[in-house]
Amino acid sequence: MTKDISVGAGAGLVAALLFGVLLKATTLAILLYLLAPLPILIVGLGWSHRAALASVVSGALALALFIAPSLGLAFAAYLAIPAWWLAYLALLGRPKADGTIEWYPTGRLLAWVAGTAALAFIAIAVIASPDYDTFRAQLTAMSRRVVQVQVQRGRIPPPAQPAPTNEAPAGDTDTSAAKPAEPAAPESPGGAQAGEKPGEKPDDLASEVADALATVAPAIAAQGLTILFTFYLWAAARIVQISGRLLRPWPDLPSTVMPRTALLVFAAALTLAMVPGYPGALGIALIGAFSAAFALQGLAAFHDRSRGRPGRFALLAGLYVLLFLTQGVAMLALILFGIADTALDRRRPKPRGDA
Repeated sequence: MTKDISVGAGAGLVAALLFGVLLKATTLAILLYLLAPLPILIVGLGWSHRAALASVVSGALALALFIAPSLGLAFAAYLAIPAWWLAYLALLGRPKADGTIEWYPTGRLLAWVAGTAALAFIAIAVIASPDYDTFRAQLTAMSRRVVQVQVQRGRIPPPAQPAPTNEAPAGDTDTSAAKPAEPAAPESPGGAQAGEKPGEKPDDLASEVADALATVAPAIAAQGLTILFTFYLWAAARIVQISGRLLRPWPDLPSTVMPRTALLVFAAALTLAMVPGYPGALGIALIGAFSAAFALQGLAAFHDRSRGRPGRFALLAGLYVLLFLTQGVAMLALILFGIADTALDRRRPKPRGDA
C-alpha cells in the first residue's frame, strides 16, 4: 500500500505540472493541460483507487502551495477528483457464485461519466464566481465576443438600421421648411453606422444569439467534458492494459447500454433547467452531458448492430465521415438512437469473439 501511495503522489505532481502550465497560455500549454487527468487515471486503473486519491491530494497541495490556493482547488474539483472517482468505479467488482468477478457495467460507468462531467463544470463555475449573476454576466460577455467575430465574418447578419427619412412630424411643417435635413450617418462596410459596432443593440439578432449562447453554454461545456472524460478513461485503460497492469479484463464496449435510470436523470434535468441560478445551470449541464453520453451509446449500438454484417467497415467509415462533414449535426440522430436504445433495450445477440 505504501508503494501505491508513493506512486500516486508522484503521478499527482505530474498532473499538477500539466495543469499548471495552462498559465503560460500557449498552444503547447493547452495541449499539455488536456493531458492532466491521464496520470491520475493511469495510477487509479493500474495500481489502486488509493493511489489515485494520493494523486489528488499531492497535486492539489502542490498547486495551492506554490501557485495559488484557488488553483489547487480548481485542479481538485475540475479534473483530479473526477478522474479518481471514475477510476474507482471502473475497478468495482463483486464475486459471483462461480468464482468469477462481476465488474462494474460499462453502461453505468458511462452514465457516471456524464454526471461527473456536469458536476465538475458547476464546481469550477462556483469556484470562479460564487455569485451566479456574476457568472452569467461573464458568460454573456464571452458569448457576445464570439458573436461579434461571427458578425464580422458575415455568418450572422449585422443589426438592421432604420431607413433615413426627411418627412417632418405632423404639426412641425413650418420648422422643417426652414431647417435643412441632417445627413444620414455614414455606414460601415458591414452595414452598421459609423461609430456603432454591429451586434451591440439589445433587440437585434446578434444579441439574441449571444444571449441564447450564454444560456446553453453549460450544456456545451459539459457535453465536451463528457466526451473528454470518456476518452481519458479509454486511453488510460489502454495504456495500463499494454503495460499488463489492468486489474479488470477489457470490456465489450459495443455492448454498452446505460440503465433506464439515465432517462429519469435526463428528464429531471429538463425540469431542473427551468430553475434560476446555479441549480438551473446544473440542469442545463446535465442535459448536455447526458446528450453526449446518449450519442456515445448510439455510436456503440451502431457498432454492435453492425457486427457480422457484410460491408461493416464501409458502414462504420461512412458514419464517421458523416459525423465529420456535418460538424456534429448527425450527432442529434445518434442521441435519439441512444435514447431509444436505452428505453427499448432490444440489442440483438452478439456473436462471440467479434469486437
